[in-house]
Amino acid sequence: MSVYPSSLERLIANLSKLPGIGQKTAARLALYLLRAPRNLTESLAASILEVKEAIGFCSRCFNLTDVDPCHICTDNSRDAATICVVEEAGDLLALEEAGAFRGRYHVLQGVLAPLDGIGPENLRIKELLTRLGQESITEVILAINPSAEGEATATYIAGLLRQHQVSVSQIAQGIPMGGDLKYADAVTLKRALEGRRQSI
Repeated sequence: MSVYPSSLERLIANLSKLPGIGQKTAARLALYLLRAPRNLTESLAASILEVKEAIGFCSRCFNLTDVDPCHICTDNSRDAATICVVEEAGDLLALEEAGAFRGRYHVLQGVLAPLDGIGPENLRIKELLTRLGQESITEVILAINPSAEGEATATYIAGLLRQHQVSVSQIAQGIPMGGDLKYADAVTLKRALEGRRQSI
């Protein structure tokens, strides 16, 4: 039998379904919300409902947006000839926060994972190829996470892009800033050596 009232127990159970939130953290959050001012909890509940109703996918790049096409796709100051392909909207956000890329994006909404039943038809690959035929794109940068599935996805897309008149590149991978060589795995070290550049 639970020590919490049933409504509080349901809130804890729902919070613990969120990624990275265990049972103890969910209980702390639920107890905080219980003590918080009513206007905070109402605002939080309204925000959750609002994003569920207002947020969708851009019909061009498949980023999360509340307008279609999204602000990035309609920003004329961005380089429309360069597209950066990412797995998820979170990857796009990380690149935008870094401020290192001023082109446009294409969000695949996942990676190839045959064991999970995710094939090319489940990703936004066909839409990427359609964009190549409709837009004046000269370069495609593959910024897909360096997992086994990510590598397979990047290789598959690169093969498809060879049929188009575009330059295809992949983001460099290797030792992170502040990393230690002795703790890096063999694949990371190999990639770091292969991706070396001329010293300034």
